[in-house]
Amino acid sequence: MPGPDTPAPLSVSEVNRRARQTLERDFGELWVEGELSGVSRPGSGHVYFTLKDERAQLRCALFRNRARFVAAPMRDGDLVKVRGRLSIFEPRGDYQLIVEAVQAAGVGELLAAFERLKTRLAAEGVFANARPLPYPPRHLLVLSSPTGAAIRDVLAVLAARWPLAKVTLIPVPVQGREAAPALISALGLLNRQSALDPSRDAILITRGGGSLEDLWAFNDEHLARAIFHSRLPVMSAVGHEVDVTLADFAADVRAPTPSAAAEQLVPDRRELAARLVALAGRLERAQLGRLEREAQRLDHLRARLRHPREALARQRTILAQLEARLVRAIQGRLATERRREAHLAQRLAAHPPGRQLEQASQRLARARGRLLPAMQRELARQRERLGGLARELQAVSPLAVLGRGYAILEDDAGQVIRRATDTEPGQALTARLGEGRLRLEVKRRLKG
Repeated sequence: MPGPDTPAPLSVSEVNRRARQTLERDFGELWVEGELSGVSRPGSGHVYFTLKDERAQLRCALFRNRARFVAAPMRDGDLVKVRGRLSIFEPRGDYQLIVEAVQAAGVGELLAAFERLKTRLAAEGVFANARPLPYPPRHLLVLSSPTGAAIRDVLAVLAARWPLAKVTLIPVPVQGREAAPALISALGLLNRQSALDPSRDAILITRGGGSLEDLWAFNDEHLARAIFHSRLPVMSAVGHEVDVTLADFAADVRAPTPSAAAEQLVPDRRELAARLVALAGRLERAQLGRLEREAQRLDHLRARLRHPREALARQRTILAQLEARLVRAIQGRLATERRREAHLAQRLAAHPPGRQLEQASQRLARARGRLLPAMQRELARQRERLGGLARELQAVSPLAVLGRGYAILEDDAGQVIRRATDTEPGQALTARLGEGRLRLEVKRRLKG
C-alpha cells in the first residue's frame, strides 16, 4: 500500500482529461504542413487522415461542419497546410489535431489561387459565353506557338478532314510571362481586323500539354476577360484532356486537345463523301420508285379514261331521267294544291264569316247585359263588407279609447309606459289624448 507521503493515484480518464486541457491551453491554434496519408471518409461525413513528413506523423480529424468548406479534393500524397488545435481523444488516449481549414501547399497554392479567381470571374459572368462557332469556319485564326506540337496536330487534322479550310497562324508565346500579354494583344488586333475582313469568323487558342506552371499563362485574369469580350467566337484547346484553364471557361467552346479542336471545327471530308454516296443511292432509289408508282398510276388512269361521246350520252340519259322526274313531281304538286284549294272553298262556303260575326255580336250583347247587373251587385256587397270592417276597426281602435277620456304615456324613445315603476322622478313623458298631446314631468311615483 502507498505510504502517507505517496500522492493518491489518478485515474486514466483524469490523466487524459488533464493532458487534453494542457494541449489545448498551451498550444492554441497553429498551422501544420505535411503530406496527406490514409485519408478516410466514413458515412458520418467527417474526414480522418494523417499528416506526415520524413521523420514523424500526426493524426488529424476534420469534422463534417468544417469539411464541407474544403473545396479542393484531399488525396493521399497531396502536400497541404492545415489550421487547427491539438487535442486528445480521451476514450482512446489518441493524440490528434482537430482541423479547422485545409489549404494546398506548393502546387496546391496555385490551385487555390486558381479556384479563387475562377469563383470571382464566374460571379462576374466572365464564363457566360456560349456562342456557336461557324461550321466550318470560312477563315480560322489560330493563336499558338509556330514550333509547338499543337499547331502541327491542328494543321494535320484539318488537312486530312477538310483540305479547303483557310487557316492563318498568329505566332504567340504560349508559356512564360510574355504569353498572356501577347495573347491579349493578338486577340485585340484580330477583333479590329475582322471589321475589315468579315471572312475571319473564328479564333482557336491552343497549345500542347505541360505542368500547371507551364499552363499558368492561360489562367491570367486579363486574358480571360479579353476572351470574354472578343467579338469573334473563340475555341480554347489548351493542354491535355485533364488540363483545365480559365481560358477554357471564358471561351465559347472548349476542346480537350488540339486535335479534338480541329475535329470539332470542320467536318470529315471522307464522312461527307460516304454520306454523299449514300444520299445519291437513296435519291436514285427514290426516283426509280417514284417513276414506277407514276407509271402504274398512268396505266390506271388510262384504263379509266372513256371517249367524251360516251360520257355525253350517259349525261343525256341522266338528264332525260331527271327531267321526267321533275315533270311528274310538278304535276303531282299542282294536283295536290288544286284538291286543297277546293277543300278550303267548301269549308268557307259551309261557314261564311258574316254569319260567324253576327253570332259573335249576339253573344257579346248578351254577355254585356249580364255584366252590368253583376257589377252593381258586387259593388254593393263590397261596400257593405267595407262598412262592417270599418265599424269593427273603430271598435278596437286605440283612438276610440282616447276619445273616451283615456291617455297613452310615452317616453322620449317612443316606448309606451305601462307601469309606474317604468318611470323615474323628473323624467319627461308625452301624453297622447283623444285630441292633441301633453308634455309631462314625473314628480313622484305613488303606490297602489
